[in-house]
Amino acid sequence: MQTTLSRKPSDELAHMILNVVCLIPAGQVATYGQVARLAGLPKHARLVGYVLRHLSAEHTVPWHRVINAQGKISLSKLNAQGENIQTLKLQEEGIVVIAEKVNLKQYQWQN
Repeated sequence: MQTTLSRKPSDELAHMILNVVCLIPAGQVATYGQVARLAGLPKHARLVGYVLRHLSAEHTVPWHRVINAQGKISLSKLNAQGENIQTLKLQEEGIVVIAEKVNLKQYQWQN
């Protein structure tokens, strides 16, 4: 697993977060808060977002499976065609995304 970060809050905290993200199965999503709690960092959802936002381009962590507590896509990484990369990756895994939102009742990872 490649987990190189461009700027790191702490290698140890980042690895705790990324290890949880790597457990999210294809076709399911988790919220930032859920990942933080499972990493032993309750109330640090923003730190999860920071770590994922600063992943290097060559990483293999499935960052796209992490969304906000309302089920909304919050990262706006776009491809050359102007399409949201996170939305495309989720759709490739069979997750329905409508108006940049995922149905958490249907797709949330029940760890």
